[in-house]
Amino acid sequence: MNIDPGALERWDKEHFWHPFTQMKVYREEENLIFEKGEGVYLWDINGKKYIDAISSLWCNVHGHNHPKLNRAIEEQLKKVAHTTTLGSSNVPAILLAKKLTEIAPQGLTKVFYSEDGAEAVEIALKMAYHYWRNRGEERRVFITLSEAYHGDTIGAVSVGGIDLFHGTYRDLLFETIRLPSPYLYCKKEFGELSQTCLADLVMRLQELLRARRDVVAVVLESGIQAAAGMLPYPKGFTKEVRELTRKHEVLLILDEVATGFGRTGTMFYCEQEGVTPDFMCLGKGLTGGYLPLAVTMTTDEVFEAFLGEFGEAKHFYHGHTYTGNNLACSVALANLEVFEEEETLEKLKAKIELLTERLKEFRDLEHVGDVRQLGFMAGIELVKDKKRGEPFPYGERAGFRVARRCWERGVFMRPLGDVMVLMMPLVISEEDMNRVIDVLFESIKLM
Repeated sequence: MNIDPGALERWDKEHFWHPFTQMKVYREEENLIFEKGEGVYLWDINGKKYIDAISSLWCNVHGHNHPKLNRAIEEQLKKVAHTTTLGSSNVPAILLAKKLTEIAPQGLTKVFYSEDGAEAVEIALKMAYHYWRNRGEERRVFITLSEAYHGDTIGAVSVGGIDLFHGTYRDLLFETIRLPSPYLYCKKEFGELSQTCLADLVMRLQELLRARRDVVAVVLESGIQAAAGMLPYPKGFTKEVRELTRKHEVLLILDEVATGFGRTGTMFYCEQEGVTPDFMCLGKGLTGGYLPLAVTMTTDEVFEAFLGEFGEAKHFYHGHTYTGNNLACSVALANLEVFEEEETLEKLKAKIELLTERLKEFRDLEHVGDVRQLGFMAGIELVKDKKRGEPFPYGERAGFRVARRCWERGVFMRPLGDVMVLMMPLVISEEDMNRVIDVLFESIKLM
């Protein structure tokens, strides 16, 4: 289909309401409209080439237009695109469920499908609450963190903690208890992510769990608060939380939507701390960035609390039209095979080391206030005044100004406010990595 680029630009601004986008500003500016991709590259409708430095919002793993992933969809499409899993099943969904239980932390044996990370979290919240109800216990409260982000559905927003995103909907939300963001708390009170700060955070959670007997679950992003601006936890925090939740008989929900599938250097971050949660939520990289698919994984213990005679009505009343979609599950299976065949995680180690070294260069820039990293995930925080730690006024859109300079130089980025995010496809070459980092460095330097 050959459509005039000018017409596409007009129709985009007239009809398409974009997510997390101030449409008044969007309609006043020139914007990118992508038409095709190959490997780590994207081309817009005018033929300009870009490196996809944010993996198309953190979900692309093995590059665009990967032949094995393409073939998986094509082969499944010749059979059937979708069949319902309400009371029936399909071959790709079964095979993927089995594969996920083989690669997940030991004990996560049950898989519930949905379409995106927010839904995966929503399902975990409902399952956890329903679990206690089926056991005859009335528990209503979830413990979460300030600056948390778990998605944009009402349950996920309830356990979120970013006021800019969530404050408008406060009257719609259920009760939660928020502990401080570990990174921000440690930096403010202790000056660093120290073991002393970790012990203090653990003590605060322990006191809370001792005082409250109505806690359903503790809900955490795994290893790092990504959407808050790449705020990593002190090493060992996730493990300490797991031990406390076991001790006080509270469930643990780990959100690995952003961190899963290699982003932190291992398939799932919780592996690095030897943790098996009661629920693990996955999305984004599950299909290699091809189709919307998410899962909520849980244990036999949770699953068995929902078993009973039909008349008892203990089963989990939740589902979506496209739950366990055949096409999405097929490409997800192929995605996991590519991890093994191309030794993606093994090859990633050297790239993480390169990223760590290159990030040091940003610390001396005039408008860089902080540099944060976990594995292959990084955030560079922009500030107006470095000495005083003064941020840019929100309306100045400093991060977007830097991102546009990157676009001009052929690197596609999308900031989190005034935090420049580096979330490159895992398969990016070191040459392209260096290109991305050089462009970002020069773009910030020009502020």
